[in-house]
Amino acid sequence: MSSETKTPDKFTIINELARRRGFFWQSYEIYGGVSGFVTYGFLGAKLKQNIEKKLRELFVNKLRILEIESPVIAPSKVFEASGHVDHFKEPMVECQKCKRRFRADHLLQEFAKIGESEAEKLSLKELKEAIEKHEIRCPECGGTFGEPKYFLTMFKTAIGPYSEAVGYGRPEAAQGIFVEFRRLYDMAREKLPFGALQIGHALRNEISPRQGLIRLREFTIIDLEFFFDPEEPNCFLLKDVENETLRMVLAESKLRGSEEIVEVTVKEALEKSYIKAEWQAVFMALAKKLLVDLGVPAEKQRFIEKLPWERAHYALQSFDQEVYVERWGWVEVSGHAYRTDYDLKRHMQFSGADMRVFKEYEKPVETEQTVIKPLMAKLGPVFKEEAAKVAEVLSKADPEDVEASIKKNGYYMLGEYKILPEYVEIARQKVKERGKRFVPHVVEPSFGSDRMVQFALEYAYRVKDDRSVLSFPRDIAPIQVGVYPLVSKDGLPEKALQVYKMLLDEGFMVEYDEAGSIGRRYARADEIGIPLGITVDYETLKDNTVTIRDRDSWKQVRSGIEDLPELLHKYFRWKANFEDLGKPF
Repeated sequence: MSSETKTPDKFTIINELARRRGFFWQSYEIYGGVSGFVTYGFLGAKLKQNIEKKLRELFVNKLRILEIESPVIAPSKVFEASGHVDHFKEPMVECQKCKRRFRADHLLQEFAKIGESEAEKLSLKELKEAIEKHEIRCPECGGTFGEPKYFLTMFKTAIGPYSEAVGYGRPEAAQGIFVEFRRLYDMAREKLPFGALQIGHALRNEISPRQGLIRLREFTIIDLEFFFDPEEPNCFLLKDVENETLRMVLAESKLRGSEEIVEVTVKEALEKSYIKAEWQAVFMALAKKLLVDLGVPAEKQRFIEKLPWERAHYALQSFDQEVYVERWGWVEVSGHAYRTDYDLKRHMQFSGADMRVFKEYEKPVETEQTVIKPLMAKLGPVFKEEAAKVAEVLSKADPEDVEASIKKNGYYMLGEYKILPEYVEIARQKVKERGKRFVPHVVEPSFGSDRMVQFALEYAYRVKDDRSVLSFPRDIAPIQVGVYPLVSKDGLPEKALQVYKMLLDEGFMVEYDEAGSIGRRYARADEIGIPLGITVDYETLKDNTVTIRDRDSWKQVRSGIEDLPELLHKYFRWKANFEDLGKPF
């Protein structure tokens, strides 16, 4: 037997540190644990909250985005309308021996080194052939796999005691915004553009989650839907970010089998039509800034364009913002999709609610319009008691869409109702319009909160003199300040507790620790990422000054206790450097 011990990689080290120090751990450990579910401890929960706070500062407060909170469970109709019931399926294979199930495309990526975009476009037959060709066996027991099949990755449930009242756990938070569009538009004073954001739990019944916080069955998603007039798509924030550089992998490069990174400014990306919508480009620039603020360098980020078969069913164009991590390579942290008017139109068709907004012209305009007239004599015998409802919804549908669908397919699907040509009369008429009704377009930045926690940990982790240090940016650190008496006697603990309580009253997140040597306490604080340590020593009892220690440089300065609140507030708002906190010590 070899005596060599494999050195653990950063992912393993961080996850062990996170479990040991209480950032997060696998849920339900006393019952053996359940993969894809994690429990955040105090430190992890606070880190996650601080990251979400930074996102709110950047996206919500400055853009006056409306934040909402909607249910995690939704009636099946919502996801039938959104297209998730038809499209939210992944290829699965089952081990013939141990009966464990795995994502077929993920097996090819992990063991055959087939690219994500290549694996995602394979049919079930092609997946089977590729698994056999590369002789991929079960990672758990070495068994062979059966036939691939599709698996709906939404959690299904019944709402109430009736099995026919089907509901699903939301796989995204976006639909909770789209279904409330009318109310949100009223709250925005019926003016475009405006945005709505939701931060909350989502559920995806992942087949074989094995990547810690990167792939979970229950996770926190941040969906921002920004509504605008497609005829007035200009973004008033463009000037602020037009010179920001984006590192992009374009679809045309991927089609050539290349992941060449093109570095362009936001302005250039729009001029060259790499990005189709100004608002989408601006949100991508803000997303880059957010990750830099979380400690991820710009050169470790990229935006990779989705190919047509990779894009979600609702997207006209889509980019993934990816971060490079040691074990997994490039991993998505946010998605940026131009969803056009897809979602609002679908909910309009399925619910009958009018999702259009009115835009007034400067002068009335005479136009020729297509008009759809429902023929009740035909609808009545077919739809019976629902005929009036069908006629009402049909009258609100886009006449151009109805006519185009009937010409192309011979029918028009109005939600679950199939409208044949003989059910309607299509006519043209001239009208004077003082304005028009239209369905707004949408761009969407969507972030994985848990993945941001994972990446913040990965980029914060380093080793200094054989000591683990989490060098979090100071404004996301779970605990801001540690307060320590030099020794546990001679009145030092009592004085240290006074400092501790004063800083608590000032609103700081503070830890008090008097267990063990001062060096051991510094080491514990470094390992959980506390930026500053304040030590009360014998000099404190003489002149009311304390030592402030920097987590990253281990330098120390001396400062008066009465000055601490003002100095620390400036420091944690990035208005002061460590050297500004006192005199060198």
